[in-house]
Amino acid sequence: MEAIIFIGIQATGKSTFYKEKFFRTHVRINLDMLKTRHREKLLLEACLQMRQSFVVDNTNPARADRDRYIKPAKEAGFYVKGYYFKSDISSSLRRNSSRHGDERIPEKGIKATYSRLELPSYDEGFDELYYVTTGSKNNFKVRRWRAE
Repeated sequence: MEAIIFIGIQATGKSTFYKEKFFRTHVRINLDMLKTRHREKLLLEACLQMRQSFVVDNTNPARADRDRYIKPAKEAGFYVKGYYFKSDISSSLRRNSSRHGDERIPEKGIKATYSRLELPSYDEGFDELYYVTTGSKNNFKVRRWRAE
């Protein structure tokens, strides 16, 4: 059983990465889709009770944001992985500008998330951490996390 937590500002490729790597094996927990923390909590609890692997596909910029998933997952015996998506604000703003309709995030929203961003660390409870970069055409490169 795996709990995977994505970390990174908007428009860094998190949802596309989920679709490519975890769609067939992990339930996706995402606030954009669920709309409320209450619904999100219900889905998280269901995954924990059913012992179903899941991915939290939110920005999770701060340690406190991640703790709401890591702590219950660890208590339920899940192996917890974190994927930090390179959060370069200029690249994210550029990618965001090519989005359409509701998918486009207001620039101030991306900047606000960036201002709250805290790099993840193993002492949060992660069993593994990875660093993800996005190349052209969403070509992802994943490497093990190194604290810098």
